[in-house]
Amino acid sequence: MTRIVAIIAAAGQGRRLAAAVAKQYLSVGGMPILARTLRVFDGNPLVEGIVLAVGADQREALEERILRSYPCRKLLEVVPGGAERQESVARALEAVSPGCEVVVIHDGVRPLLNQQLLTAVIEAARRSGAAMAAVPARDTVKEVEAGLVRATLDRGRIWLAQTPQAFFTELIRRAHEAAAREGIRGTDDAALVERLGASVEIVPGFEENIKVTTAADLIYAEAVLTARATGGE
Repeated sequence: MTRIVAIIAAAGQGRRLAAAVAKQYLSVGGMPILARTLRVFDGNPLVEGIVLAVGADQREALEERILRSYPCRKLLEVVPGGAERQESVARALEAVSPGCEVVVIHDGVRPLLNQQLLTAVIEAARRSGAAMAAVPARDTVKEVEAGLVRATLDRGRIWLAQTPQAFFTELIRRAHEAAAREGIRGTDDAALVERLGASVEIVPGFEENIKVTTAADLIYAEAVLTARATGGE
């Protein structure tokens, strides 16, 4: 029985990068972004299996650019992603066996995740049922409406969500089922769990664990990997 399964959401098109291929197949530090992400989960001793959600039109790119050169030994299944990330995760959940204890969900385009944070999030979820990586806000946060500031929020209480996020399997299934039934679109999986009244434990993340979205993010990721390679992490 596979007790801890990772879902990697990698069905996005990455239109903001205006590249010839989806951003997860672009190279950073000499390796495709998605290959770097998969390598972290493949190498974590707590993760026993991986379900990968990719666009239905990306299977050829996945085989040619990722799996052929960077095999993933823990890959259980590849499922077709949906039009939105939430739908992709829901489809991947269907491929997770009923006996699974914890599901850990991660963005395929967060390739700078390290083993320490991944392990910490999984262990927190096993302890409390739901956990997520996040970093405290460094800037002053304003609530804005119609271009005007309505309030200045207490920065000390603001945390910026990241992935991985991990949950008891039964809990995240209920959260996605309820969201689908009620037509709710959450900005992350934790938001769907919060709607059920469940508490989500915060695990301090790190600033470098970015989601690669723009060309500037690619440059930043390259710089981080160069620093790591030269012992500057």
